[in-house]
Amino acid sequence: MTKYAIYFQQQWVGDHPAEWYGTRVAPSRAVIEEIKEAGHYVFAGGLVEELDKAFHADDTSGELVIMDGPYTESKEYLGGITIVDVPDEATARRWAGKIAVGCGWPQEVREIK
Repeated sequence: MTKYAIYFQQQWVGDHPAEWYGTRVAPSRAVIEEIKEAGHYVFAGGLVEELDKAFHADDTSGELVIMDGPYTESKEYLGGITIVDVPDEATARRWAGKIAVGCGWPQEVREIK
């Protein structure tokens, strides 16, 4: 089995009315339950959107430095991630497609080494 990260950048979500987001909860949860039932679930979750709640840590100099905010200033930032443990890439692709439908926005897939 191989682990894959299925994730999206927050900017891929697009602009929608608040009511629309409420319609994505049940389909998204249904896909996660389907992944669990298939025995492929490792983790799934959305990240807090407020970047002022982010922080970064660096101990590469031998001294731990903690700074508020994201490590780099970027127009795109990670919005959510699902980790699956599947027998092949085709299965990871299938789950990514189902997650995209459940959420209502595209997903990127990368193998975890």
